[in-house]
Amino acid sequence: MSGDEFPAVPNDDPAFDTSVAHQARFYNYLLGGKDHYAADRAYAKSLTTIYPALPAVVRANREFLGRAVRFLAGEAGLSQFLDIGTGIPAPGSPHEVAQEVRPESRVVYVDNDPVVLAHARAFRAGRGPGATDYVMADVRDPEAILRRAAKTLDFSEPVGLLLIAVLHSIPDRDDPYRAVATLLDALPSGSYLAVTHGTSDQAGPEAKARGAELTRRQSRHQYTVRSRAEVERFFEGLDLVEPGLVPHQDWRPDRKDEEMAGVIALWAGVARKP
Repeated sequence: MSGDEFPAVPNDDPAFDTSVAHQARFYNYLLGGKDHYAADRAYAKSLTTIYPALPAVVRANREFLGRAVRFLAGEAGLSQFLDIGTGIPAPGSPHEVAQEVRPESRVVYVDNDPVVLAHARAFRAGRGPGATDYVMADVRDPEAILRRAAKTLDFSEPVGLLLIAVLHSIPDRDDPYRAVATLLDALPSGSYLAVTHGTSDQAGPEAKARGAELTRRQSRHQYTVRSRAEVERFFEGLDLVEPGLVPHQDWRPDRKDEEMAGVIALWAGVARKP
């Protein structure tokens, strides 16, 4: 196995167990949201003692998403977006950003999480002539995603494929590279891929071991952090736009983020399909 896998807690009833931390609620808490429980808060606080920059990392990831969508809707001229692993709605969601630039933008959100499904109505609140929709599916089943998303998106026209902080949730045994390749094969020339992905390139062995043990005990999810070279494989055959594959806070930043200076927690890149 090429990545460092954080195993999940087995659970026979994954629908809505508030006794263990949940990825969507955990992120929601770190983003300052209200859709979380005691287990989510406890896990976030414990993980922050191991990785003090974690709250800043999550915030910077959200900011990258906004910058990437603005680039795609603006400079790249896209008006269609497929956002996989979207999580609980938060301010600055892709349809809000894209439709501010291009009111006709159509956005399909995809998640396999029943917690997110409970909030799915928020995704249907597109503005003006644009459209939003929600698909209950897993990134490991790209064929199902494409089939259902085709009800809203026109795959004969370029699409912005957003895979933000989701691929590290897919272990190597489930072959995330095949899933991404299948999605990209269905998109025409001129489409783009945007990715952020957790990495162990900077974390020391002690911190990684403590983080893995904490995740095993307190969270239902698993994480396979990957090296820069492993993340770069997702972009094979594509043309990375400047500045290439970089720490996520360094991708065309709007401001200097002192908290994230020198931190390499997520690799980020945006690339065009020739």
